[in-house]
Amino acid sequence: MERYDHLYDVAENANVRFFGFVTERTRHDFGIVYTNKFYGKPLVICMQTGQSTLLGSEDAVNPEYLKKIFRLDCSDEAKMLSHFFQEHLPSLPFEENQY
Repeated sequence: MERYDHLYDVAENANVRFFGFVTERTRHDFGIVYTNKFYGKPLVICMQTGQSTLLGSEDAVNPEYLKKIFRLDCSDEAKMLSHFFQEHLPSLPFEENQY
């Protein structure tokens, strides 16, 4: 049996918010998990593709990053998502991760 190093096992009550909306091109459904882990960055999950990323409002200003992470074909959709996430994700000061 292989040896492994246990990194963490933390239970936390997290807030989860679900967003669904449509644009001219497509439908978007996201789950956003607000947690104290991961330096305070929310975990954003695309419900259609299962793609997920840790995303803060400071990260959301980069449409090309969103286009890559969420596998979008259209730059206009990425810009729209950038605007959406900048409005809906908290901007948090950097804090040392507790775990």
